[in-house]
Amino acid sequence: MANIYKNAGFNLSTTNLTTVYTCPANTTSVVKTIQLNNDDGSAIQIEVFITDTSASATFKIYHSDLAADSTDNAVKGSLVLEAGDVIKIQSASANKIEGMISYLEIFDEKSAWLNWFIYHMIWLTMRGNTLKKTSQMH
Repeated sequence: MANIYKNAGFNLSTTNLTTVYTCPANTTSVVKTIQLNNDDGSAIQIEVFITDTSASATFKIYHSDLAADSTDNAVKGSLVLEAGDVIKIQSASANKIEGMISYLEIFDEKSAWLNWFIYHMIWLTMRGNTLKKTSQMH
């Protein structure tokens, strides 16, 4: 498995629930931090949600009135995401909250190889059937 350390910045320009990270296919992500920064002069309510796609459910993992001119980490321990899982954040005020997600992506080479193999076996089978039909026509 290949391991890649990454980060993703975000700026919440709306009060709508906003997707800030989606775990890629054939990957497990370990989220170390979700830093939230409030640059405003007053406290702002913030909520962080995780959508667990394998369970078809969304869970609130953080809810706080983030104090004026402060920073907080929404993840108090490691957070493991499976392929397709999503981190979403909602702020009570637009253009006031920004931050950074730091995570490790672990690429599942076995699943990727298996998907490649299945695709190519289907392709070869279909190609073989096409060649048989072409040679029967002559």
